[in-house]
Amino acid sequence: MSELEYSVDNHVATIVLNRPERKNAFTLEMVDEWAKVLNQAQHDDDVRAVVLTGAGNAFCSGVDLNAFKNEVRGPLQEKELLTKRVHRVARAMNQLTKPALAAVNGVAVGAGMDMSLMCDIRFAGRSAQFSEGYIRVGLVPGDGGCYYLPRIVGTAQALRLLWTGAFIDAPEALSIGLVSEVHDDDRVLDATLDLAHEIASRAPIAIEIIKRSVQQGQTHDLPTALDLISSHQAVVMSTEDSAEAFSAFRDKRIPKFHRR
Repeated sequence: MSELEYSVDNHVATIVLNRPERKNAFTLEMVDEWAKVLNQAQHDDDVRAVVLTGAGNAFCSGVDLNAFKNEVRGPLQEKELLTKRVHRVARAMNQLTKPALAAVNGVAVGAGMDMSLMCDIRFAGRSAQFSEGYIRVGLVPGDGGCYYLPRIVGTAQALRLLWTGAFIDAPEALSIGLVSEVHDDDRVLDATLDLAHEIASRAPIAIEIIKRSVQQGQTHDLPTALDLISSHQAVVMSTEDSAEAFSAFRDKRIPKFHRR
C-alpha cells in the first residue's frame, strides 16, 4: 500500500498518512507526494475541501529520523533540505484556496504538529496529544510552528509550548483554541468529514473568498479589509454560484453548483 493515500469523494479530498508502523513519520518521498496531491487538489474543480489524517493510532510523529541517520549534511545542505523538500508542503498548503481540515488521531509531534497547524480547522480524537518537541533535542521548529502556533493560540501559549516541548492532551488543546472539537477516537475522522462535506455543499467561490478574506484580514487594517471585501462581494454577487444559492434558498431546495 502507498505510504500516502489520496482519494476524492463527493467534492472532498482525503489525504491519509499511511505509515502506521512508524506513527506516520514522514520520509522525503512522502513529502514529495504530499505536495503533489495538494497541488492536484488545488487545481481539481471537483475538490471543494481537503481533509488530512493519519492511519492507525497516530496523526504524525514528524520526520522519520531513521531515514536520515546515515546522512551527513552541512548547514547549507540542511537548509536546502528544508526549503527545497520539506517546506514544499507548507508552501502548497499556503497556496491552497480551499478549506483544509485535520482529523488528529493520536500523537502530532514536531513537524507532525506543524502539519496540523497548517490546516484551517483541527478536530482531535480523545487520545490525541500535541507537542512541539524540537526543543527536547536542541532544535528550533523547522516546519512553520513559530509562524502558525502564535496565530492560533496567542503568543504566550505558543511560547510556552515551543520553549518546553510539553505534550498537551485533547481537552487542553480544546481549551486553548488549538482544536475546534474533540471526538471519540473512532468518530474524529467521520466528524471532520461531516464538516468538510457541509462546507463543500456551500457556494464554492464564496467559500474560497471567505478564506482569502480571513487571511488578508490578519495582515491588513480595517479600512483596507473593508475595501477588499467590497470588491470581493461585487465579484461574488456576479457569479452563477451566488444566483443558484439565492434561488435555492428562495425555493427551499438543495443548491446545485456546477463550478468550483
